[in-house]
Amino acid sequence: MDPTEINWDKLDKRKLYIVGAGLFTGVTVCLYPVSVIKTRMQVASKDAAQNNAFSTFRNILKVDGFRGLYRGFGTVITGAVPARIIFLTSLETTKVASFKMIEQFKLSEPVQAAVANGIAGMAASLSAQAVIVPMDVVAQKLMVQGYSGYAKYNGGLDVASKILKSDGIRGLYRGFGLSVMTYSPSSAVWWASYGSSQRIIWRLLGHGNDQKETVPSTWKIVGVQATGGIVAGAVASCVTTPLDTIKTRLQVMDITQRQTAGQVVKRLILEDGWKGFYRGLGPRFLSSSMWGTTMIIAYEYLKRACAKVE
Repeated sequence: MDPTEINWDKLDKRKLYIVGAGLFTGVTVCLYPVSVIKTRMQVASKDAAQNNAFSTFRNILKVDGFRGLYRGFGTVITGAVPARIIFLTSLETTKVASFKMIEQFKLSEPVQAAVANGIAGMAASLSAQAVIVPMDVVAQKLMVQGYSGYAKYNGGLDVASKILKSDGIRGLYRGFGLSVMTYSPSSAVWWASYGSSQRIIWRLLGHGNDQKETVPSTWKIVGVQATGGIVAGAVASCVTTPLDTIKTRLQVMDITQRQTAGQVVKRLILEDGWKGFYRGLGPRFLSSSMWGTTMIIAYEYLKRACAKVE
């Protein structure tokens, strides 16, 4: 058993949402540049794609200065709070229901945790995509504006208005199918890996192997959660990077460049072979691990801070 688990019914929801909004905003500020670098690498031309993440970072600073690392940040942070609330509510409520549903199958605890967390992660991602996809479309256009021939804009509202004018509301949902195919399995894999790895680590540390109740120290809890986050990030990034690369390319295209997913796939293979699908794998792994580990530590801390006093 995970000795740090706090169930949904034990949380003060109002406090969770208010404190969580501030906490996750702070985390987003710290880690956003990694997403910008990943996106730039995924849309790079064949020659520019040879650059590594550090070269991309230096180029952004050289051309745009420090603010280039925060292109599209205003759009992301505006949509992040409602998306996070939807995600976490769906995650926790579905997790509780999933655990109850699979109890009858008498699976081992790590397998139960993997299945329940995986189902919850997929459901949470699906429910949040309605907010996340338009936010991604606008933010990613801002991330690559003026780069390698991409158009320039006067902020997120300018991007949104031009998309609506040329493509209507469906333009804001370009790549929605691929986003669902990318983020839902990614979320399922991430949460399944996190849930099961935590149980395995706690068992290796001697928790749950006897009847004696022992309360782990705060640092031990954080260490286990961080390790689980790194494992989950590694697995999820390796599984979903190809779809993420295709999705990103579709979302940043102008109307004059419009291609289907099949055409994007052919162009990637032509330019770079199959390794083209793993452009930005390093930053994506770093992003997934850093985001996932930092977010999960923040979220688990948030749950402890917002637990109802019995």
